[in-house]
Amino acid sequence: MPKAKSGRSAKPSPRKWSAAVRQTSDALDLESGVFAKNSPSAIARSLKRSAERSRRRKSEPFRSAMSMLTFYINRAGRKLPRSKLRVLERAKSELRKAFGRD
Repeated sequence: MPKAKSGRSAKPSPRKWSAAVRQTSDALDLESGVFAKNSPSAIARSLKRSAERSRRRKSEPFRSAMSMLTFYINRAGRKLPRSKLRVLERAKSELRKAFGRD
């Protein structure tokens, strides 16, 4: 009797699956390079603009924008430099202000 396989498939998973999620999910149509910006307010403005203009989002603009920002922070994980993490965390506060959720 052959050994049972574990729950994993034999095919390796794609390396850049999070990039595919950003491009094909129903969350937002993001501006190119939005997370590379160094200003928290610029990131928040861009996310707000994208969320309000997007035809692909399923929930309200604030929720979609915050979700995409959190998704990016979580996927970057330990590889994200502390300085960039601080900028992105401040962008969350700026995003709340931009949507009047302060």
